[in-house]
Amino acid sequence: MTQEMNSSYDAVVIGGGSAGLSGALMLARSRRSVLVIDAGRPRNAPAEGVHGLLGREGTPPGELLERGRAEVVGYGGQVVTGEVTAVHAQKPGFVVTLADGSSVAARRLLVTAGLVDELPDVPGLRERWGGDVLHCPYCHGWEVRDRAIGVLATGPMSVHQALLLRQWSQDVTYFPHTGAEPDAEQAEQLAARGIRIVRGEVTALEPLEIIGGRTLGVRLADGRSISREAVAVAPRMVARAGFLTDLGLRAVDHQSGMGQHIPADAVGRTEVPGVWVAGNVTDLSAQVHTAAAQGAVAGAQINAELVAEETRDAVAEHRAQGAVSSGA
Repeated sequence: MTQEMNSSYDAVVIGGGSAGLSGALMLARSRRSVLVIDAGRPRNAPAEGVHGLLGREGTPPGELLERGRAEVVGYGGQVVTGEVTAVHAQKPGFVVTLADGSSVAARRLLVTAGLVDELPDVPGLRERWGGDVLHCPYCHGWEVRDRAIGVLATGPMSVHQALLLRQWSQDVTYFPHTGAEPDAEQAEQLAARGIRIVRGEVTALEPLEIIGGRTLGVRLADGRSISREAVAVAPRMVARAGFLTDLGLRAVDHQSGMGQHIPADAVGRTEVPGVWVAGNVTDLSAQVHTAAAQGAVAGAQINAELVAEETRDAVAEHRAQGAVSSGA
């Protein structure tokens, strides 16, 4: 991984996950000077493998990122480890400041910093996150197929999550932990699909020893412990975007109720000219392949915008030279 930075770039990519590296790859292949700044805290680090990614099914997340960094560098891009603390507008673009005090100029920004999962404050949950505590059926459903699954309800998407997981297992239990009590229609849906509802505050997830292996005990406030082999929870997801505040760009509540994101159009363009977003920072439910595709689209659009800008400048210069020649 390259550690030295130039003073300025055509594009700076903030975040070195699948979205950021894919965008950087597109830009580098477009012969743009591009820098990727990555804080080194990938959201999917606890996962054993990336799933649903054609041609790379099951690849460990770290290995996939290592391959991606090598590809970007192979086309002349740069990748550095660092944390962005602020971004300021400065004609003709932006100045990006890092935690170590260094800074770099960019004509365009691609923000792919991802998000933070805000988990329920239940003892035993966080340390199992990404293992036997999961959130995405499409990412982990196959790995827990036919097992006893508990859904720790935390918000408006929890019933939907339980109904999805029923596709992978006939043994799903719904725990309306924090007031995510299903309404009459939802309760009927759960009952129709054979999903049991166990009411009561969940106070802990505890490891249980069973014959032939281990499982989890979902401990309730009344002392009951319900045995489950995996527990699903829908975290509140919040975009990593505090460094964009000085640009007037802030995360806002997502219409789904799942958390906060940076709004953008279909190709990643934000309301601030010159700033683009891709991946989970804007699309809270994007998986690796979706985020990578969004990064590639944004990278291509950034290059096209730069081409248009350079063409306008070239036309203006061409006309000025013609005017001088005519005057002479």
